Amino acid sequence: MTSLLSHTRRRAPWVLAAGLLTVFAVFAPVSAVSAHDQLVSTDPSADAVLDALPSEITLGFSAELLGDGGANVVEVTDAAGTALADGPAVVDGTFVTQALTGAASGPITVLWRVVSSDGHPISGEFAFTVEGAAVPTPEPTETTPSASPEPTMTTMTTPAETPEPSATDDPSSDASAAGPLPWVVGAIVLVAVIAVVLYLLVIRPRSRNGSASAGSGTSTDD
Repeated sequence: MTSLLSHTRRRAPWVLAAGLLTVFAVFAPVSAVSAHDQLVSTDPSADAVLDALPSEITLGFSAELLGDGGANVVEVTDAAGTALADGPAVVDGTFVTQALTGAASGPITVLWRVVSSDGHPISGEFAFTVEGAAVPTPEPTETTPSASPEPTMTTMTTPAETPEPSATDDPSSDASAAGPLPWVVGAIVLVAVIAVVLYLLVIRPRSRNGSASAGSGTSTDD
């Protein structure tokens, strides 16, 4: 009896180890199948606060993804439900990249659905916020009236006196002073010439003829 008990005690650790190995062999494949790929990183990160909408979103997973085309989808929407995704998602190994378009502000929601390396689809979501660049309000500036420039003392220059035109230099005065005089002198000279001509041609011959006739009459009476 004692030997049987001691033999049983010696075999107990081996039996326990064999049982543990059996349990591990049974349940390990099940746990490996149930452990799908997981999302391990996002850019931008969840709950991030950005100044502007990024040009793209990148998701990183724990293993390479399967499928292409519409099998891997990333939906990005703003608070109003406007879709911001630009084209289909691009899978590159363990990363999925989704291009974005447009401008948005406020909370941005990202819904993703991909095919993990074991062939099972997995999905999830996260969000971040776009605050947008705040437009500074211009502060009113106090404008002080600018001082008017003080009048500067300028040297008063007396304009140079222009020489007054003399009577001989002013052609208008010459014309006005001697205007009718040449005509009057010319008329007098002309009248005198006419008188001399008349005297020589008309009056003097007549006076001579009269004197001759008077002399002949006197001599006849005697």
